[in-house]
Amino acid sequence: MTSQESTEPVLDATDARLLLELTASPRATGVELAARLGLSRNTVQARLARWEAAGVLRSFELRVQPRALGYRLSAFVAVVVDQHRLDAVVDELAEVPEVTEACGMTGPTDLTVRVVARDADDLYRIAGQILKIPGVVRTNMTLVMQELVGPRTAPLLRRLAEPD
Repeated sequence: MTSQESTEPVLDATDARLLLELTASPRATGVELAARLGLSRNTVQARLARWEAAGVLRSFELRVQPRALGYRLSAFVAVVVDQHRLDAVVDELAEVPEVTEACGMTGPTDLTVRVVARDADDLYRIAGQILKIPGVVRTNMTLVMQELVGPRTAPLLRRLAEPD
């Protein structure tokens, strides 16, 4: 077990039901959620507070679609990095506004970076910016043609919420 796994909270079926309701109605108040699920308001508030403190709930910014901001293109960039500079490369990537996600990987590449761009010229500029980061050895870019299954957790929450 990694140190991250040992500190991650374990959610139960009630948590899953509450999160599903919150997913369906993100603006619902604690009182509304409690009434819909047959829970006390204090139970709902305590669980919401626990999730906030533990980082279970992600940022609201994930709900904003880059397309609405004028970023019509999306791509994944596979990045090979000089391992001695990995942390510095990640720090530099975090400073690029068009980098929306970066994940450490196993296999022939070290990082997979999701970027957004306004058009092909903008994507070319961003790719060049990533290549200029000291410690980046090489990149390989794949353009996203269409997002078929977006980021989601609802199916996992439904599985957890269902009684055995």
